[in-house]
Amino acid sequence: MYLLLVFLPLIGSLSAGLFGRYLGTKGSQIVTTSCLGAASVLSWYAFMEVGISGNTVYIDLFTWLDSEMLHASWGFLFDSLTVIMLITVTTVSSMVHLYSIGYMGEDPHVPRFMSYLSLFTFFMLVLVTGDNYLQMFFGWEGIGLSSYLLISFWYTRIQANKAAIKAMVVNRVGDFGLSLGILAIFFVFNAIDYSTVFAMAPAIAGTTFSMFGFEVEKLTVICLLLFVGVCGKSAQIGLHTWLPDAMEGPTPVSALIHAATLVTAGIFLIARSSPLFEYAPTALMVVTFFGAMTAFFAASTGLVQNDLKRVIAYSTCSQLGYMAFACGLSNYSVGIFHLMNHGFFKALLFMSAGAVIHAISDEQDLRRMGGLVQLIPFTYCMMLIGSLALMGFPFLTGFYSKDVIIEVAYAKYTVSGHFAHWFGCMSAFFTAFYSFRLVYLAFLARPNGQKTVIGGAHEVPLTMGIPLIVLAFGSIFWGYLSRDLIIGLGTDFWQSAL
Repeated sequence: MYLLLVFLPLIGSLSAGLFGRYLGTKGSQIVTTSCLGAASVLSWYAFMEVGISGNTVYIDLFTWLDSEMLHASWGFLFDSLTVIMLITVTTVSSMVHLYSIGYMGEDPHVPRFMSYLSLFTFFMLVLVTGDNYLQMFFGWEGIGLSSYLLISFWYTRIQANKAAIKAMVVNRVGDFGLSLGILAIFFVFNAIDYSTVFAMAPAIAGTTFSMFGFEVEKLTVICLLLFVGVCGKSAQIGLHTWLPDAMEGPTPVSALIHAATLVTAGIFLIARSSPLFEYAPTALMVVTFFGAMTAFFAASTGLVQNDLKRVIAYSTCSQLGYMAFACGLSNYSVGIFHLMNHGFFKALLFMSAGAVIHAISDEQDLRRMGGLVQLIPFTYCMMLIGSLALMGFPFLTGFYSKDVIIEVAYAKYTVSGHFAHWFGCMSAFFTAFYSFRLVYLAFLARPNGQKTVIGGAHEVPLTMGIPLIVLAFGSIFWGYLSRDLIIGLGTDFWQSAL
C-alpha cells in the first residue's frame, strides 16, 4: 500500500504523457485524477495507521549506491512528519487535478498538462518519503524540473519562458548550497541516511574543522548550507524573486506549487533535519532572522500589487517566513502545523482567483474588476473564507497555527524571539489589510472593467466547484480538529520524528 501511494501519481503521469494521443483529453484527465484520488485515500489511511496508531513504517527497497562508506538505498520512511506532508500534498494535488478538468478544458495540450501535474506530485512524494539525504535530493531536483515544465507550459509566451528560466536559475543557487550541505554531512558523518546521521549528531556537536583558515563548528556549517537550499525552494528573502514570477503558469499550477508542494519542501527539510539544527544555535538564529524578515518584506510588498495572483503569491512568501521562524525558534511542530493549514486555505485562494479569472475572460488586474459579488456569489464566498483563514480570523484554520507562532515568538526571551514577534505582528496586520483590499477591489468596489467582460461573468462549472467546497471545509474546520493532536500539550503524535 505504501509503495502504491508513492508510485500511483507516476503511473498516472506516464499513462497521460506517453499514451495521451490514444487516451485523448477526457481519458488522460480521468486516468491522472483517479490515480491521484486513490493516492489521497491511501495517504489518509497511512495517516491513521502511522500518525494516530503510532506505527512507523520503514521500507528498504534495494541498494542504489554502495561505494566504500557511501551507502544509499531506495528506502521509504513513513513517520508522523511524512504522513502529515502526505495528506497535505495528495489532498491538495487531487483537488488541483479535479479543478484542472474544468479550468484547462479548452486547452489543446491537456494530456501533457495532466502528465506534468502528476509527475510533479510524484517527485514531491519521493522527497517527503525518502529515508536518506540523497533520495530526498532526487525528489528535490525532480520538483525543480517539473516546476520548470509547468511554469513554461504555455511556451509560446515569452513571459512564461522567462519566468520558468528565472525559477530554474534562482533555485540552482539554493540547490548548490543544499548539495554542498549533503556533501558536508557525508564528510562529517560518513553516512547520509537519516537514522545514522541523527543518532551521531550529539557526538559531533561542538566539534570544529578548519575552513578557509577559520575554525568553524561542523554542525553550524552543515545547517547553514542546508538553509541556503531552503532559501531557494521556500523563497526566503534574497532568493525569493522567482516566486511572484511563477504566476505566469496556468492557475492550477500556481495552486499546486504555492500551496502544498514545492515551496513547502524547504520547511520540510528544516523539520526533517531538526536533530542537526538543535545542536547549531547560530544556524537557528539565522533561520529566525531570515524568516521574520521574509514575512515582513513579502507582506509589505503584497500591499501594493495590482495583479490578483501576485497578491496571493506574495502572501505565500510571507507565510513561508512565518513557518521558517517558527522552526528557527525550535518549534518545528508549530511550523509544520502552519504548513499544513496553509496548504488548504492557500490552494482555496488560488483556485478562487482562478475562478474569478475564468469568469471574466482572463482579466487579472484588480483595478479592472469590482461589482462581482452579485454576479458570482459562490466564488465570492470561497474567496472570503480563504482570505479570512489567511489573516487568522478567530476559529478558522489559519487562526490556530498563526496565533501560536506569534505566541511562541513572544515567549522566547531572546533577541531573535523578540525580532520575530514584532515582525510577525506587523506582517499579520499587513496580511489582514491586503486580503481585505483584494476582496474589496475584486468583488465589492464599483465595477471598473469593460461592460462586456463584467457583464459576461459566470459561475464555475461543477468540476471546479467541488474542489473549492472541499478546500473550504479544510480551511474552516481542519485547524480546530487537528490542533490538539499535532501541537496539543503532551501529545505523543510526533514520537521521534522531530
